[in-house]
Amino acid sequence: MNKPLSVYLCGFMGCGKSHVGRQIAVTLGRRFIDLDRYIVNAERMTIPEIFDKFGEPHFRQLEAKYIRELSDGSIVATGGGALINDETAAFACESGLSVYINTAFDVCYNRISGDTNRPLVVNNTPAQLRELYDKRAVIYRRNSVCMVNGNARDSIIAEEIVKLVRYYEEHLRPRHKN
Repeated sequence: MNKPLSVYLCGFMGCGKSHVGRQIAVTLGRRFIDLDRYIVNAERMTIPEIFDKFGEPHFRQLEAKYIRELSDGSIVATGGGALINDETAAFACESGLSVYINTAFDVCYNRISGDTNRPLVVNNTPAQLRELYDKRAVIYRRNSVCMVNGNARDSIIAEEIVKLVRYYEEHLRPRHKN
């Protein structure tokens, strides 16, 4: 039998990746990883400190590095920008199941506004964040295997993703002979 697939949740900041990811992990009996927290713990620096000291490109490299370490069947809530990198997204699709939680901008913005731990929120106006949201939405769609409606209740979103994972593991991924 194949090992469980890692599930990489992507979407804009505040779309519900971490909250929904925890629910999915409990239902599937798997480890949940919030990639941003994982990076903070591994690097012993906050995200704003990493951005200030090394810049956003370095942070994106860290996301790519740590996503590769988490291809062990975990449920991974990626950062809002992790799967905008085509190579990282390709790895996620090859090693697991990448799912785009498509949540309306207004919902995301209400959840993230005022969050000082998000450099992109602190350094951009709502209009700039909307522009970033629109630009990334196209990339999330392109770089994900599946997309779910993030405007539903969290329990419904989690149920949909659990169904996708189970179906994908049972019917769609290649089977290897042992």
